Amino acid sequence: MVISTEGLSFNFGNQQVVKSLSLQVPEGSIYGFLGPNGAGKTTTIKLLLNLLKTDQGSIHVFDKELQSNRISILSQIGSLIEQPAIYLHLSGKENLMNRALLLQVSEQRVDEMLSLVHLTDAAQKKAGKYSLGMKQRLGIALALLPDPKLLILDEPTNGLDPNGIIEVRELLIRLVTQHNKTVFISSHLLAEVERMATHVGIIDKGEMLFQGSIKDLEAISQPQVQIEVANTVDAANFLKKQGFTVTDISDDHLLIPFTSKAQMGEINSLLNGNRYVVYSIKQIHKDLEKLFLDITQKA
Repeated sequence: MVISTEGLSFNFGNQQVVKSLSLQVPEGSIYGFLGPNGAGKTTTIKLLLNLLKTDQGSIHVFDKELQSNRISILSQIGSLIEQPAIYLHLSGKENLMNRALLLQVSEQRVDEMLSLVHLTDAAQKKAGKYSLGMKQRLGIALALLPDPKLLILDEPTNGLDPNGIIEVRELLIRLVTQHNKTVFISSHLLAEVERMATHVGIIDKGEMLFQGSIKDLEAISQPQVQIEVANTVDAANFLKKQGFTVTDISDDHLLIPFTSKAQMGEINSLLNGNRYVVYSIKQIHKDLEKLFLDITQKA
């Protein structure tokens, strides 16, 4: 595990913001840290970066305890919390060169980062003239300058337009698949995380409600048979009389808990044989947004 915490807790005054949190972030993963606004995501990230001191519990990063190995651990982490700290009056390259001087990193590394985040053509342009997506990519380039093993990003797609979101998503996937990084990303944009995360942790009111791989998350929800059919209400009533459980009815489709492919064939035959026009029938899983709501509402 690149990140491992046990019983991690933190209070602001009398308010407990993080409650006995146990994080397990595997190496080479894109770990989506999910939760509504105010759930404790940013506070947890500040604890991981040693910007806040833990009240209780332990934090291990790269199999080392954070407090006693602070400098060696933090030197291998790149981070971006909400908005990138960039100088708007400097060009993209000048921003990177300024950081490179502090880190004693070569200009070649700066050029490599500009290429990696697809900003080479805009390298001489003032950062104040960058779009939001370009600014976020520049912020990620700044975080990557020292070649960290772990990248921690807090809401990196916040306020971005669809193009900017796609740019950041594709960059993060490249970092993991081609450059052997581990990415820990907090977000409340569930559909976006679903497109790139390999693992997720769902937090609410400071408590971990679910943690595991995307496949683990799908496994806890029963698959459904989605039937697109004419006259959904009539078709649903007919299927109920045949002993099927209908869990949802909309204007153009209905849902029945999936048990087997044979069951799907039986449903299709029954509907067609009784003059219900079936446009499509397929097995579906709940998307991350619905699973998130199921998990947080149960809590």
